[in-house]
Amino acid sequence: MVNNRSGSGERHRRGAASRLLFVVNDAAFFLSHRLPLAAAAISKGFDVHVAAPEGCATTAIMDEGLSYHPIPLTRKGVNPWQELGSLIALVSLYRKLKPDIVHHVTVKPVIYGGIAARLAGVPAVVNAVSGLGYVFIAKGFKAELLRAVVKLGYRIAFSNMNQRIIFQNPEDIATFLKAGITVMQDTVLIKGSGVDTLLFTPQPEPEGIPLVILASRMLWDKGVGEFVEAAKTLRSEGIAIRFALIGDTDFGNPAAVPMEQLREWHNSGAVECWGRRADMPIIFAGANVVCLPSYREGLPKVLIEAAACGRAIVTTDAPGCREIVRHGENGLLVPVRDSKALVEALRTLIEDPALRARMGALGREIAVVEFSEEHVIKETLSVYRELLKEKWPE
Repeated sequence: MVNNRSGSGERHRRGAASRLLFVVNDAAFFLSHRLPLAAAAISKGFDVHVAAPEGCATTAIMDEGLSYHPIPLTRKGVNPWQELGSLIALVSLYRKLKPDIVHHVTVKPVIYGGIAARLAGVPAVVNAVSGLGYVFIAKGFKAELLRAVVKLGYRIAFSNMNQRIIFQNPEDIATFLKAGITVMQDTVLIKGSGVDTLLFTPQPEPEGIPLVILASRMLWDKGVGEFVEAAKTLRSEGIAIRFALIGDTDFGNPAAVPMEQLREWHNSGAVECWGRRADMPIIFAGANVVCLPSYREGLPKVLIEAAACGRAIVTTDAPGCREIVRHGENGLLVPVRDSKALVEALRTLIEDPALRARMGALGREIAVVEFSEEHVIKETLSVYRELLKEKWPE
């Protein structure tokens, strides 16, 4: 376990391992979505480093034996001088660390990291677009202005000569190509960050009152409002059913559901609010239906995990979500922002345990064949190999 290793400039003269640097805006996200990939890279001989803002999860990164580098990167900030400071810090880190390949994840790391990589002369760059999120969903003049700025940032960031841009669904690729942000030969489709199919396994459904869960960051864009409306409607009809929100609000996102609102829903009995949970396999085992009425996704990890656990899913007919759910086969798709359609889909599954069982069994098959962690890691390492060429560690 090393923090900010020294002597990085001497490494190439000694013929040391190829250096891989992950840059993320949230250390906890790295642990939940990229740690298995980092472990696989280490097993291939890489010297793996992680750059992220300081937080409670950074100690866990070092506990995993990874070199950690703090960076001043806010998720919500728009102060020009502060943002320029983030870019300068990344350029400085890249020049000092001299990574052979850098892997950026989420919007700010991709944009600032891509620009910094070009300025610092990083030989190989991977940009992971894990969804278009708030910037591409929001409406109004301010949203349009922000979208224009972000698109320009992407164009500049994607100007590195030896790069690949990883997308999680084909519709996001199409959006970027149509906007002229990137070119086809630089794009790669890798469906999500994978699921551990040995950890997330099918369990018998619990008996008693059915439980429907929404496990996610508590954002309006995740369809939290529609979920609560559906819960109120079904409960008002006298249907015995429980609804639970699993996850914390995200103060770094403009679409965050206020804590006061979550408390009000919980106290009124509209839904149960359980907060963030680390025992998701147990949570899925205790649920009967998994719901995510999101407006748009890259490829939601929670739905892959739910499918691996053999649970029927209700989600929206939106990019990312429909990559996992085949309507009528392993779940049901409903229109975005449509609480009434959501109610009918949930009612269908709540009233038909046999249908849930059939859908759950097929969902497990889909998760194993298409979304396993091993499959995603293999595809990502293939991208590294293509970019590094003779520097690939043997």
